[in-house]
Amino acid sequence: MRNFQDPSAPKQQTTNKGKHASSTQNRRMVWDNIIWPLILDVNRSYFTLKEYHSERDKFCTSKRIQSSKVAGGFVSLLVKGILIRQKSIYSIHYRLIPYMRKKANLEYGQAIREASTKR
Repeated sequence: MRNFQDPSAPKQQTTNKGKHASSTQNRRMVWDNIIWPLILDVNRSYFTLKEYHSERDKFCTSKRIQSSKVAGGFVSLLVKGILIRQKSIYSIHYRLIPYMRKKANLEYGQAIREASTKR
């Protein structure tokens, strides 16, 4: 026997984000909650992988988020050029350093504009 839905019943809408929207969301989450607070905390324009892992683990346990989502956002920040890898050290784009010195609250949107703008 087949199970049919009532045609008069309201349809459930599932909203799945597209590939690009979820990547942006992951980048934003990693930048706003892990990378920028870490940069302000260590008070320098670079951090080690160990420092990042420590900050990431605290965030993942407090928000109950899988580290794989965070990993995708981190790699995506590297691809976008906001983060630069040099051996085992990760640094922020040189145009973001003045914000770090002022201890400004630099959101992802402003960071991506600064890093991608050509002057």
